[in-house]
Amino acid sequence: MKRQLMSTFGITALAVALTACSSSGSPSGDGQGASADPKAATGTVTVWLMDDAQKNWPDLVQRVNDEFAAKYPKANLKLVYQGWADKVGKLDKALADGSAPDVVELGNTETMKYVLSGALAPVDRTTFDNSDSWIKALANTCTYQDKLWCVPYYAGARVAVYNSAAFQQATGSPEFPKTEGDLLTALDKIADKNKSDRTFSPLYLPGPYWYAAMSYVAAYGGSIAKFDSSGNWHGTLHDAKSQQGISHFADLVRKYNKGDLTQNEQNQYEAMARGHAASFYGNGYEAASVVAPGTGDASLKDSVKVATMPGPDGKPLPTFIGGSDLAVTAKSPSAALATDWVRMFTSTKSEQALADKDILPNNLNQLNPLKNKPTTAAAANAVPDAWFTPLAPGWGAVEKQKIIPDMLAAILKGKSVDQATKDADAAIDQLINSPS
Repeated sequence: MKRQLMSTFGITALAVALTACSSSGSPSGDGQGASADPKAATGTVTVWLMDDAQKNWPDLVQRVNDEFAAKYPKANLKLVYQGWADKVGKLDKALADGSAPDVVELGNTETMKYVLSGALAPVDRTTFDNSDSWIKALANTCTYQDKLWCVPYYAGARVAVYNSAAFQQATGSPEFPKTEGDLLTALDKIADKNKSDRTFSPLYLPGPYWYAAMSYVAAYGGSIAKFDSSGNWHGTLHDAKSQQGISHFADLVRKYNKGDLTQNEQNQYEAMARGHAASFYGNGYEAASVVAPGTGDASLKDSVKVATMPGPDGKPLPTFIGGSDLAVTAKSPSAALATDWVRMFTSTKSEQALADKDILPNNLNQLNPLKNKPTTAAAANAVPDAWFTPLAPGWGAVEKQKIIPDMLAAILKGKSVDQATKDADAAIDQLINSPS
């Protein structure tokens, strides 16, 4: 799945920009390249960072590289920026021909593939700043069989995107409600205000939008799958709590989405940009797409806002955790140097540099102040109870075969939640334990 940078209200272009620069690096006791004297450490560390860093926090990159060079003056650092569109293909090729970087940034949905293929080296969690307060769901994207295979870098979250003018006109307030009960009341008022327009959705919630559906599953305490005592994963969508979440999601879709219920969320921002929706649940950068020239309606610029999506349990709706991780490749000849660069790049000082730019840091200590900052509150409040897909060998096959979206489609066509979830679990069980 393509992962994109989630800043609170911006969109990052996915252009490929390859840039090389140099500095220095060295070890700290993890693997090859270690030296008792950092000043004597030699070797070259090649780092692949996504171009988000080049565009949005180049000052952080330069500071860390300077710190690395000062500590390890005889080592070399080669930094290459990559774009999301073709990074995976380049990395696969580099791993195959022996030219892989020593450090690579991975979108957190990409990590499991490389863990299972043996492409990543394990690292010691205790040697990294704030590791005791890493955002749990983000750290889970790096954890497999009780080992840590990468280091959380920054987080992303889904939020409510809404047209404050539509809420003002229908409810008398431009604010997005903080509880689900109040939200449903507001959505009903918006529906009544726009009842002459049968295409207008108070909440545009696509039927196959499984990331949203599983957020409601998480809110009720359910899950997609669990690892059992026999050493296998098994589907748990048929469990009572998971069914509650799925039923709740389906009810919201039926009641408030007046568009095509079979349409997915890929371009959901268009519904609002075209005047057909008062709100939707999505990535923060989708708000920018609503008002951007060429993709949206610039006249909505002052009306489109983001907020924390309330869940059915009185808490924010648990979000699918987005974001990036940093990994050291398994065959790196400079693993210790590489690991130390990752330490510097994810240090408390480095994470604060991200937080200062409204990027969600990798840990709760530095995330907490962002919960009260207007530009970051919506995303920051959604993160602590975030969820992630099962870190199972066959999860890729489950996702590829669209088992969960097909289950949701069947429910919206009239199949019972009980039977649909039972069928989905049976399909998941056939795939989830075998490497995809």
